Amino acid sequence: MIGSSMSQPARTSPVTTTDRILDVAERLVQTRGFNGFSYADIATQLGITKASLHYHFATKAQLGRTLVARYTDAFEGALQKITAEEPEAPARLRAYVQLYTNVISDGRMCLCGMVAAEYGTLPAPMQNAIRLFFEFNENWLARVLEHGSQQGRLALRVAPRDMARMLVGALEGEMLVARTYGDAGRFESAARLLLGQLEPAGADAGAPRAAPRRRPSAARAKSAPRRRSQPR
Repeated sequence: MIGSSMSQPARTSPVTTTDRILDVAERLVQTRGFNGFSYADIATQLGITKASLHYHFATKAQLGRTLVARYTDAFEGALQKITAEEPEAPARLRAYVQLYTNVISDGRMCLCGMVAAEYGTLPAPMQNAIRLFFEFNENWLARVLEHGSQQGRLALRVAPRDMARMLVGALEGEMLVARTYGDAGRFESAARLLLGQLEPAGADAGAPRAAPRRRPSAARAKSAPRRRSQPR
């Protein structure tokens, strides 16, 4: 789902045909887009008939809605884990970015970012599910940003909600650009710069400062020849 390590989460029950269909369909969406594959592609990879696919998901629209909902659930679980394990806001943001890094390093795109590019061609239930995914992410990020700002660990120049929307949009957009170049490192570099903008001004307080310029003494200032002003 959110990368190879989360695409096939540990299951306490045997893998069902439905699970296998969703796993294959998810990878197809993340690499080709929702309109870039058919039931025939899934059936070929799984070695089953298209009739069997229609038995589990009567329409492709139903399959797509289920995929987005499952991906959102996986993201929610990942963010709950980050919240529980990382008490500091900066660490939570880095862990959040790592979710995206895992996806693009696996040769995939964020599933919801991928289908959002096809938004106008998708059925209404799927469109609603995509909006819920982004709203959930923005809500979580807004809380993290507000907490970090209150603790003095993050420096915000805009409201937490606005910054959360900017972060989601920037990360999703940079994934697309990095994919164009086939370079996951490009995404990682841009993400680091993005998070660096949220560091408080005192974060580099330990860095050496340039020595202040010494002002000339009054005697030297008087003895220095006057220069004719130059036109500007």
